[in-house]
Amino acid sequence: MKKLLIIFILIAFAGAMAWQSRIELLVWGAPKLGRTFNPVADNVPTNWTKGPDVATSSPSERPPNIILILADDMGFNDVSLYNGGAGDGSVQTPNIDAIAQQGVIFKNGYAANAVCAPSRATILTGRYSTRFGFEFTPIPSIGPIIFSWMQDINQPTLKALVDLEAARELPNMNDLGMPPEEITVAEVLKDAGYYTAHIGKWHLGTKNGMRPEQQGFDDSLYMSGTLYLPEDDANVVNAKREQDAIERMVWTFSNYSAQFNGSERFKPKGYLTDYYTDEALTVIENNRHQPFFLYLAHWGIHNPIQATLQDYDAYAHIEDHHLRVYAGMIRSVDRSVGRITDKLAELGLADNTLVFFTSDNGGAAYIQLPNVNKPYRGWKLNHFEGGTHVPFAAKWPAKIDAGSTLASPIHHIDLFHTIAAAAGAQVPTDRKLDGVDLLPFITGKDKSLPHDTLFWRQGHQQTVQHLGWKLIRAGRPDKRWLFNLADDPTEQINLAATMPQKVAQLEAILDAHNAEQATPLWPSTTDSPQLIDKHGGQPYVEGDEYIYFPN
Repeated sequence: MKKLLIIFILIAFAGAMAWQSRIELLVWGAPKLGRTFNPVADNVPTNWTKGPDVATSSPSERPPNIILILADDMGFNDVSLYNGGAGDGSVQTPNIDAIAQQGVIFKNGYAANAVCAPSRATILTGRYSTRFGFEFTPIPSIGPIIFSWMQDINQPTLKALVDLEAARELPNMNDLGMPPEEITVAEVLKDAGYYTAHIGKWHLGTKNGMRPEQQGFDDSLYMSGTLYLPEDDANVVNAKREQDAIERMVWTFSNYSAQFNGSERFKPKGYLTDYYTDEALTVIENNRHQPFFLYLAHWGIHNPIQATLQDYDAYAHIEDHHLRVYAGMIRSVDRSVGRITDKLAELGLADNTLVFFTSDNGGAAYIQLPNVNKPYRGWKLNHFEGGTHVPFAAKWPAKIDAGSTLASPIHHIDLFHTIAAAAGAQVPTDRKLDGVDLLPFITGKDKSLPHDTLFWRQGHQQTVQHLGWKLIRAGRPDKRWLFNLADDPTEQINLAATMPQKVAQLEAILDAHNAEQATPLWPSTTDSPQLIDKHGGQPYVEGDEYIYFPN
């Protein structure tokens, strides 16, 4: 009897230990096993479509080439154009800056959302993504379960609300995406005679007609893995925040892989940002004699934080290891922009090429670097300016005067219309479109405001900006933030309590907008707290302002 009791105690203890270690055993360990038994093939050369060998007209006589460069999680302060220096204040981005210096700087350029996938859906369609139910970012169904487990173990002061039942019923992440019935800017340009190419991140679904090559792109080099280089590569420097749940998940589930036009996965060639740039140069070279649209959706500078040894060594004066690696990543994206603009100049295409540069949302709190969105409050995942006020610039020497400035608020919804107008392409007339062609405002032909009103919506976190006033409305906490951006662009003074009539006016505008939006295509499963004025490595203290992010 005593022996049975001892065995029972040992089994119970082992079970308890296994339960406590379930994240290590089932979550972090499983992907490693998966990579072992499902290896990625060696690099395969891409076979990009090749345009005419001989030009039938000069570049100036053709519709403009169009290049949209979209960075990932690049904060307002990550580009030296705005604040004089990124990183520790010494990091310069001369090639990104040159786009604005040779064209137009948008001083108040906004992302469509404070998180990546809805912004991308909006950019490609020229419609608020909530119009067609793309309200939340696709995530694997195991994600909310992991967050629930980690919360049980860590017991944070501010707790996330996790709907485990909804999480278990989520379809496969690859089934979640932008409905194929939506018309993308690539489809519009393809109908206008353009060659269209996509490189990099997609995050808009991969099944049932949702892949890039099924949404208007002739060719697609698709990001199927999220490492810039293998962790043990001799040329990579890694920076990890092991204690952060999102950081751990990204590192654990990452692999180093790509696909071309739906192929089997293969290894990229070199550091991911540089590899995408090499391929972009091939696209430009191959299609120099015909109008082309290149959507270069960089993964940089999203985590995992990895830089090449060369880029890391360029910032030996930065003492903080994470900041130094991050600075190296910024350098690689800026180098990419420079190589692309140099290639355009080399081929005589620069004058009649429209180049846009922007970011899908602001910098993330979970990388734990305090100044990425300086001077703005907030982060990726919330609607304070730090989450949505992003780098935004464009150049088209044939049409836009160098040194142009547009201070009025503009938005990702405007990219679709500006690109289509530049190309002389027909936009859809069978659906509600948002946004405007920015060219008349850039050139001064239109002296009015591009927008009286702009909107952001992610579940209960909803925001309207109207004629310089901004209202953030949250369901958790049940709170309103009202700012006069003309007087208070960094959102220091919440006027909601003292100006109830202005709050009511803006809420009515927001409610009218919401009445036009579709039911989300899939439900929110997690509502997670976000500190507004602290990054993810700083603890919550009673009195700190926070807002919940539903996804």
